[in-house]
Amino acid sequence: MQFTAAEAETLKTILRWRRDVRHFRGDPVPEAVLDRLRQTMAAAPSVGNARPWRVLRVQDKTLRAAVRAEFERCNSEAALAYDGETRTEYARLKLSGLDAAPEQLAVFTETEPAAGRGLGRRTMPETLHQSTAMAIHTLWLAARAENLGLGMVSILDPGRMEGLLAVPPGWEFSAYICLGWPAFCDDTPLLHRTGWQENRPTDWTIR
Repeated sequence: MQFTAAEAETLKTILRWRRDVRHFRGDPVPEAVLDRLRQTMAAAPSVGNARPWRVLRVQDKTLRAAVRAEFERCNSEAALAYDGETRTEYARLKLSGLDAAPEQLAVFTETEPAAGRGLGRRTMPETLHQSTAMAIHTLWLAARAENLGLGMVSILDPGRMEGLLAVPPGWEFSAYICLGWPAFCDDTPLLHRTGWQENRPTDWTIR
């Protein structure tokens, strides 16, 4: 397969417009679209072809309320790490879309998958988690190409999330994802726009 310059430019556009979305419309995502996203996520690379990511589609209202309560608890604790004006700035940030996202996915990493037979992870077991991260990024880009927004909620306690969702032993919490139609589109990260942290270029250092 040889891609064209136009296709490469399209990829650059998708990357530029990929945002961590926290403002969602409430209308549902069609099942056909979700199925396409699931299939595309399966195309992500993984160490030893182990494919260690495990995804729970959280629809139960009681579970969703518990996740939101856990976020509020962790977010309040995080705010205490800042002082003065910085704490005030932090409190103004919208750091999740749990209130409106129509689809919510809990993503875990299986730490001892039979698949892959251990290839590539003996000296670097963290590559399992890295594989899950690449699967999430693959899903993120695919969602953006469908004109959907995706936001990853990281202000959650992993152990509590594993207990809350009653996952099997060996499943480690990786991410909680909010997915849906964005309330608005923006090519600038929200944290850059609000002044919390601006984008910085990536330097490649020569040795």
